[in-house]
Amino acid sequence: MSRRPTRPARSTTPEVTAQSPCPCGLPAPYAECCGRMHTGAVAAPTCEALMRSRYAAFVVRDEAYLLRSWHPGTRPPAVDFDPRTRWVRLEVLGTTDGSPFHATGTVTFRAHFTERGRPGTLHEKSRFARHEGAWVYVDGEFLD
Repeated sequence: MSRRPTRPARSTTPEVTAQSPCPCGLPAPYAECCGRMHTGAVAAPTCEALMRSRYAAFVVRDEAYLLRSWHPGTRPPAVDFDPRTRWVRLEVLGTTDGSPFHATGTVTFRAHFTERGRPGTLHEKSRFARHEGAWVYVDGEFLD
């Protein structure tokens, strides 16, 4: 995800705990799903897994993970979070390549959010590549 809101990061939000359903939408608790990637215990095996973990990092406001998982050629100096934006649901619409056997891949998704109480969506086709053996986010094209 390339959205760059405007407020300093917090490490987690109170509504997501280790036992909470993972914000990425997969049927596992946060600590057993994207939380493992956020802590560095495991690396994302596919570009879809990385994209889901990056979405979850926006939900929990994990700036360090977002920066670590961003390609150094396109990485910003910081990620700012808008306190008025609440990420509420992720829809993965399609993937191209991005398996453990590929060097690049794309993920098309819709991220649903509320901002100042109003619903919205971010529709993006994200590009990913391997950098030093790990999947990283390169950039994205906004759709719609």
